[in-house]
Amino acid sequence: MSVKTLLLETRPQFLILSPILALLGMSIALYEGSFNALHFVLATIGLILLHISVNTLNDYSDFKTGIDLKVNRTPFSGGSGMLPSGALNEKTVLALGLGSFFLAVPIGIYFVIARGLALLPIFIAGAIFVLWYTSHITRLGLGAAEIAAGLGLGTLPVFGIFIIMNNGFSWSALYASVPSGFLVANLLLLNEFPDAEADRVGNRRTLPITLGYRGAAIVYSTLTLMTYIWILAGVTLRLMPGWTLLGLLTLPFGLRAIKGSLTFNSLPELIPAQGANVLTVLLTQLLIGIGFIIARIAQ
Repeated sequence: MSVKTLLLETRPQFLILSPILALLGMSIALYEGSFNALHFVLATIGLILLHISVNTLNDYSDFKTGIDLKVNRTPFSGGSGMLPSGALNEKTVLALGLGSFFLAVPIGIYFVIARGLALLPIFIAGAIFVLWYTSHITRLGLGAAEIAAGLGLGTLPVFGIFIIMNNGFSWSALYASVPSGFLVANLLLLNEFPDAEADRVGNRRTLPITLGYRGAAIVYSTLTLMTYIWILAGVTLRLMPGWTLLGLLTLPFGLRAIKGSLTFNSLPELIPAQGANVLTVLLTQLLIGIGFIIARIAQ
């Protein structure tokens, strides 16, 4: 077992989402006049550790339930493949997942002490999503899996980091955190399409299973369009600065992903849409964050 193998198990190509979420939360706080470099670095490290934890615990659970042995792996979905290939064993992956989680706990405790109990509900919700997402939440149905992903690796981290940086609540910051929830829910949702049959083995009730591919594609399309509508409405209502309209530049990628979801017939046809989906999720949030920073500089 090498360090490289452990790194590949964390799915590092997807961990870029966490620094982008942290940057967005920080940029909103900066726009409202607050910045703390130490807190930003600590929050980013904590979020990355939790992201590693949810990725590895997902792999562990998928292998235990047999999903990993039936999944159609793509560059964007289907897990790391480390367990089915024998590159790692179950105990190592479980230890990596739990270890990453418990390394993040002291950072959370520090922020609760330094910034107050307002952060505690966010941290508790985050812990639930990390530890029980794959084993329990994905089996609930009614969109619970997708909502949990959107909250746990979208809206809550962005808003939580804003509170850490700003040391206080803001309705406009909460509003600006919502598109991250739409986008990250969609990041999961489209990647569930090729895994639907395998997910049935693990008794999951994801939207492609409960609604069918067409119904799930409609939900995906709605959330994508809602992201751009939300940005436009936020600027119109002066809840977000005009520069955040930069987020609209990803609309061509979003439309490409929508088309791929609505016309899904085979896995090879879906892969370009998955790629467009990843670009939509990452670049939209990055551009919104840059918009907040530019707006702050221009004040």
